[in-house]
Amino acid sequence: MNQSRIYTTVVLMFLTVILVMPILAGADRPQEMFSLPSDYYRQQWCTEHRGATEVRMADGSSADCITSTHVVQFQFAPKWAEAIGTALYYSSQTGKKAGIVIIIKEDHDLEYWKRLNATIEHFKLPIRAWKVE
Repeated sequence: MNQSRIYTTVVLMFLTVILVMPILAGADRPQEMFSLPSDYYRQQWCTEHRGATEVRMADGSSADCITSTHVVQFQFAPKWAEAIGTALYYSSQTGKKAGIVIIIKEDHDLEYWKRLNATIEHFKLPIRAWKVE
């Protein structure tokens, strides 16, 4: 083999190892170890509750999920406070009850779940909260 061909072979082997190793490293991990987008949780939850996803509002915004009784906002736990305002706004636009689904990805996210519920209770907000893990 000439020098150029050896070099090309080594480079190709190196690139193959770099591209394949991350895939093999995660092959034995359960699916929940990987980060899932909020769309995954929204679609799953909304389907289970017989709702419609990404429903357009009159102002051009879109509600995450609308069921027969609730308009539901989905949010990862650290952004729990944002979900309150959005859920109340969509409720005012649809006439449906406000709902929030908080996505819990790690044990420490349960602190945000507690904060959400404490705020709802303290201010007697007309919001129903669910969590998915």
